Amino acid sequence: MTELDAARRTIDEVDAEMARLFCERMRAVEAVAAYKKERGLPVLDASREEAVVAKNRARLPDAEADRLGDLYEDFLRHNMALSRALQKRLLARDAVAYQGVEGAFAHLALRRLYPHARAVAFATWRDAVEAVSDGRVEAAVLPFENSNAGDVSAVLDLCYAHEELYVSRVFDLPVSQNLLGVPGATLADVKTVVSHPQALAQCAKFLRMLGAETSEYPNTAVAAKHVHDTGDRSLAAIASPETAELYGLVVLAPDIAETSDNTTRFIVVTREQPQKGGRFSLLFTVEHAAGMLARVIRIIGEFGFNMESIKSRPMPHVPWEYYFYTELVGQPSDELLTALRGVCKTVRVLGVYDRE
Repeated sequence: MTELDAARRTIDEVDAEMARLFCERMRAVEAVAAYKKERGLPVLDASREEAVVAKNRARLPDAEADRLGDLYEDFLRHNMALSRALQKRLLARDAVAYQGVEGAFAHLALRRLYPHARAVAFATWRDAVEAVSDGRVEAAVLPFENSNAGDVSAVLDLCYAHEELYVSRVFDLPVSQNLLGVPGATLADVKTVVSHPQALAQCAKFLRMLGAETSEYPNTAVAAKHVHDTGDRSLAAIASPETAELYGLVVLAPDIAETSDNTTRFIVVTREQPQKGGRFSLLFTVEHAAGMLARVIRIIGEFGFNMESIKSRPMPHVPWEYYFYTELVGQPSDELLTALRGVCKTVRVLGVYDRE
């Protein structure tokens, strides 16, 4: 037996034992889920999880702590994420909403963020948000901003309108726009291209060169499904390679967006207020008077927070007045919020999160 064979044999033996222990651990998780269901407790207990990580990381031998500590912590956190996923499944709290149909970019983002969740499609962003609000789903994955096309203002307005909801995660999804057609079609066949308006705008230069007509659809996956359903060689869609595979289409031209760094930022909206993260966002309003916004920005700077973005949006049903959104680096402090409340009409923490 070679050294490689011996090492692989040891790994196989350890893996067999880990499989047994994994099942034993998950049986204990089932008992935890039953306890929480009986008492109406939340799945996530953040302080408990941090204590578990610290306790178990300390169990590493001193000789291995520096070399393997960070890897073992990742292993522990992944195990706990799987435990939460099983608890949510057992408690019927594993539903996560998105807008569109299977294969839409929001669906792809959801699968990256919640690989074990039950994805639930809704026709509109408002429907998805209201499903979170009334408890039909645990979370919603929503597009928030595109690196080329800018804000998805309607989603920000929904966040402003639903004070009971929070942003708990932020995920940047690289977007690859591709021209998809039915099997057997060629570029020369294409006369009309269908997709979401932003996708059409991102690929405008290619479409001008192609000389095709365009038609807008609610999202890229709906457009791809339409191309599949018609079977028309003169019709093509702009969508992802994953969507092409899902609907049995072929990529006629890859990566047709004008820029190669096209990224869409998605937010996760939940009812549970997040506590930990490297960034946070605020929604605030100020008196419609000279210098009030400048005072807010000055306070943020005086407390040492780096402002990464600030946006303004019209206030619903209040003509010519605006609310503001800002994203700051760090953890929100009581001192900062107290100071802001001294100059703002309203201020609330929309979310605390890390970018993923």
